[in-house]
Amino acid sequence: MPAPPPREGSLEAPTRHPLDWQNPLFYDQGRLFDEMERVFHICHGCRRCVSLCQAFPTLFDLVDEAESMELDTVAKADYGKVVDHCYLCDLCYLTKCPYVPPHAWNLDFPHLMLRAKVVKYQQGTVKLRDRVLTSTDLVGRLAGIPVVSTVVNAANRTPPARRALEAVLAVHREAPIPPYEGRTLRRSESARIGRAATGEPAGGTTGKVALFVTCYGNYNEPELNADLIAVFEHNGIPVTLARKERCCGMPKLELGNLAAVRAAKEVNIPVLKALVDQGWDLVAIMPSCVLMFKQELPLLFPDDPDVQTVRRAMYDPFEYLMIRHRHGKLKLDFAQPLGRVVYQASCHQRVQAIGPKTREVLALVPDTQVEIIERCSGHDGTYAVKTESYPFAMKIVKPVAARIAQAAPDHFGSDCPMAGAHIAHALGQDGRQQHPLTLLRLAYGI
Repeated sequence: MPAPPPREGSLEAPTRHPLDWQNPLFYDQGRLFDEMERVFHICHGCRRCVSLCQAFPTLFDLVDEAESMELDTVAKADYGKVVDHCYLCDLCYLTKCPYVPPHAWNLDFPHLMLRAKVVKYQQGTVKLRDRVLTSTDLVGRLAGIPVVSTVVNAANRTPPARRALEAVLAVHREAPIPPYEGRTLRRSESARIGRAATGEPAGGTTGKVALFVTCYGNYNEPELNADLIAVFEHNGIPVTLARKERCCGMPKLELGNLAAVRAAKEVNIPVLKALVDQGWDLVAIMPSCVLMFKQELPLLFPDDPDVQTVRRAMYDPFEYLMIRHRHGKLKLDFAQPLGRVVYQASCHQRVQAIGPKTREVLALVPDTQVEIIERCSGHDGTYAVKTESYPFAMKIVKPVAARIAQAAPDHFGSDCPMAGAHIAHALGQDGRQQHPLTLLRLAYGI
């Protein structure tokens, strides 16, 4: 299928169109295949994104191994193989693709993959394993029961139990699984819920934040949220917790379950909007959760004013701290240097287009050298634990791990704690990763 000619002015900044998911034609499989054929033809002719993830090598291998070595002899039934390797990181759209809007070809590869995932989910062909792994609220509530968490954690460290888990749910026996905490953040910090406070405004921030706890930050690594609270309050920024929350919806978005995304939005947005109305800014430790409120929900619900209000009030933690620093509101009373730090900037943070704020903040610590790695870790929540994609996740993370091993830093990690754990696993140093917020707290000595 020949592509239309390009339009002058395509060097403008990318423009993201809302997802037309409430249009009945969105779910028409014939129209979906037509659009996939159009986009795949353009990607095949370009191949600029081949190094980003496994989706593009899969597509190009399908073409190169086809009878005509062109897309016209690739079976449409095989298009799903490309979709299965896309984890909607958006890097192709924002860092590589020259044909995104306002270019006349109007190419949005991640949204096309999302559409394919949605259609697949509507057809009922999604595996039980994937439904379970993306139900982070439910799994966290069950596994986070104090007695249950002890049993679950012990089982996850036992080879026979991991083999059984692989046989039943196709979770790779070697993939690291985060532990579950019986003492969740909400249990330990319940007194913060609904707490009133006054902040000192600066640079558009109110100087007080409401913490979106996140499933991972509540059930798996609550100490990361504790690090955030300690650092923010050390800098005179009061922290409260929302009175309730659901999963941000990102796992269900990646599954293609938009009904579940809407249900989570209907719980979270009113609560967060009320906090914004009371003068609170919003932060979360998970880049994917921040991105969900900054980008994904606004693109799904562009006409919802409350979604837009929450979008404007949501910050990455280091973005927030750097804004405060530029207005003289960040304390520089660091107690100890960090030496050499190498960290991976997670994809879901990079596509927020905020710049390397983590590096900028950590570089304020005296006698500290910070190196940033802007390559995907290959984790993406569930991709790195599935039996069929674990080998590809290990292939994708290999260059990141190699750079860290070569640097031999004092500290390493990622803005995404799951990516950090995956990198440590690739290095054979499970549990040695440290989140940048943990490092900042260490530097302050608090």
